[in-house]
Amino acid sequence: MTQTNTPPNNDSGDSKSRLFPLMIGAVGIVFGDIGTSPLYAVKEALGGEHAPPPTFDNVTGIISLILWTLLVVLTLKYQLFIMKASHQGEGGNLVLVELARKYTADNPRMQRLIMIAGMIGVSFFFGDGVITPAISVLSAIEGLEVVTPAFTPYIIPATLLVLFLLFFFQSKGTAKIGRLFGPICFIWFVAIALIGIKEIVNYPKILLAINPYYGIHYFFGAQSGDTFLVLGSVFLAVTGAEALYADMGHFGKKAINWSWVLIVFPALILNYLGQGALILNNPAAVKNPFYHSVPSWALIPMVILATSATVIASQAVISGAYSATRQAMQLGYLPRLRVVHTSSTEFGQIYVPATNWLLLVAVVMLVLGFKSSNNLAAAYGISVTVTMVAATPLAFGIVLRKMFSWSWPKAILFMVIFMSVDLGFFGANILKIADGGWFPLALGAVLFFMMSTWRKGQTLVREAVQRQEIPLEPFLRQFEAAPFNKMPGTAVFMTQNFQVAPSAFVELLRHTGSLYEQIVFLSVRTDTLPHVNDAERIQVDTLDGQFYRVIIRYGFMEVMNVPKALTQCVLKENKPMSLQDTWFFIGKAIFLAGKHPAMSQWRLQLFLDMFRSAESPTGFFHLPPSQVVDLGTRIVLGRLS
Repeated sequence: MTQTNTPPNNDSGDSKSRLFPLMIGAVGIVFGDIGTSPLYAVKEALGGEHAPPPTFDNVTGIISLILWTLLVVLTLKYQLFIMKASHQGEGGNLVLVELARKYTADNPRMQRLIMIAGMIGVSFFFGDGVITPAISVLSAIEGLEVVTPAFTPYIIPATLLVLFLLFFFQSKGTAKIGRLFGPICFIWFVAIALIGIKEIVNYPKILLAINPYYGIHYFFGAQSGDTFLVLGSVFLAVTGAEALYADMGHFGKKAINWSWVLIVFPALILNYLGQGALILNNPAAVKNPFYHSVPSWALIPMVILATSATVIASQAVISGAYSATRQAMQLGYLPRLRVVHTSSTEFGQIYVPATNWLLLVAVVMLVLGFKSSNNLAAAYGISVTVTMVAATPLAFGIVLRKMFSWSWPKAILFMVIFMSVDLGFFGANILKIADGGWFPLALGAVLFFMMSTWRKGQTLVREAVQRQEIPLEPFLRQFEAAPFNKMPGTAVFMTQNFQVAPSAFVELLRHTGSLYEQIVFLSVRTDTLPHVNDAERIQVDTLDGQFYRVIIRYGFMEVMNVPKALTQCVLKENKPMSLQDTWFFIGKAIFLAGKHPAMSQWRLQLFLDMFRSAESPTGFFHLPPSQVVDLGTRIVLGRLS
């Protein structure tokens, strides 16, 4: 994902000259995942373990279900409705959560339910980030088997090599190579469309699959008891749908919609119809209909192109995982982690080492454990359907209803329609738990538990800290009667509550008995907006000639560079604040796990382990290390016995 320092793209600002480059960019980043689904969706639906015989009714029925799933989920649900739920042009699961919280600010119980839905959505989004690289790259390289079976022993090693290189080079950034993403994927969509047309010409009767009757007839009239399981394979065609909403702020709604209508959707329709036509002409091709539809002279180039497209799809998901990690940290769902900025001009290009290496370990485990894209397909889909099930009631029941003043009957109607689709796919995928679906469920459950532990632990920390707090104003009044020694420069004390004295401030006075010429009590706050205008970023209040209260606000998608913001801060004599003689004092609490009635001791210890592993405020807020002073206090959570 890419993101610039300028305000997010929006439809009104997309001139004709900018629209085409944005469309090409969206083809690579937004539609990379869904665009590589033809590699495995039909193969799993018609050639997997629970697939029906490749008869005319079965093939046309399943292809029809794929086409209409694309239309209902991608075009109607996401593009026509959910993409309207934007905030400053931004979209995504966490944006939806913050919008829902904004509209239910007076309902604490609903706020809690929304936060739970947000944690569920984020947790299972990471499940998608693990499976997409594994299944995409593996399915592309499996094309070598079609070239010659002699390549079979090298498929797993080649897949692992590509994935390792993909994750290894994340720290280098994608600014330069990212310019190739759109053109490469554009070539990919043109290629799969031409391949599809070739097969349709050979068996034009497959065009009947465009009629939804064949999909409905197959679903309700098929004799096989595995029909519902096949629906889980059909859903593989729309994995990656959430990228339309998540990347809306990067490319704009108009560019995403037009690239879908003019490039992606037609190419996918033609290729899926072409694969269906090939299977009806040659049922043996069901083992790998995508590559069997490629002319023999083009197999090697197509494997290379497919591998490139799947790497791009994986890159988009990985970048999305980085962005989601940062947003989750700033909204309090995760502890602070180290974030590296890989571009000096585009702050959205980030690299989160912890996320990167954990994803790589999980992806390698998947490839070694499942060994083929067919086996991985059983694990794919559950995490995406869970995210969709969590998002639909938030979007239709709260955000869109409030945004557009829908009546309850209208909101409920849309919610029931789309929830029925979501739950149908979710139910079909749940039936695949024993075949591998347990993996994303287990991963999502672990991440949800970690997030809930972090949020609960933060609450206990706040309560423990509050019991030791000293009211600020009475504490400051004592300086009038007993003046302290003055030291040159400015001292910045970070705090979240201006009503109490920061612990570092109290400790400094206790140990030195001296004050700096200027004292700044600084609060850095994350807004519910994705971005905050520079004019509204800083608020300065003067307590007297020596003490100042400063608030710096950031949107939850922005980078918190405190020193940069402070250079715009005017304290006295209308001069911007100088950082040369400024010191940052950080209160570093050392917490001990005691017996607490609100949390078991082992879970409390887990929270403290997460707390200690979190990145220090110095790195998170981009403070100059040579000008930071840590002052610690010891606090017991619960009681020691």
